[in-house]
Amino acid sequence: MTPEQLETLLEYRINQSQETLQEAKILLRESSLRGTINRAYYAMFYALLALLATKRLGTSKHSGALALFDREFVKTGLFPHELSRSLRSAFNHRQTHDYGEMVVLNRQIAEESVANAETFVTAIESYLRSIGHLISSYDYGNR
Repeated sequence: MTPEQLETLLEYRINQSQETLQEAKILLRESSLRGTINRAYYAMFYALLALLATKRLGTSKHSGALALFDREFVKTGLFPHELSRSLRSAFNHRQTHDYGEMVVLNRQIAEESVANAETFVTAIESYLRSIGHLISSYDYGNR
């Protein structure tokens, strides 16, 4: 992948992440809690894919992407353990709410999911900028 292709991919993934975070906020405002939790996780996941691309890493499984985040970015001290915990929590909530049976929806979990996603996405964007990637901002006005 050329540097130009990498930049294009990073911008695409960050834009995708920001758009999905905006969707989570809209769904929360409309009290669509299951959708909120799903979109909050995916906002984090798309940002994570951008981050992994900087090291030419990828995986076909979500659990693999989370493991790569821990190995390459958390254990090395680039990101705090709290971001790993919030990413794993979002993954687990998404799994439970998307695939679980008779799951009771909880507004507090949805609100925390959005807040954690916003923190995670912002941290990834800041890091990408700090290592010289000029990510264009995809602003929906509610960030």
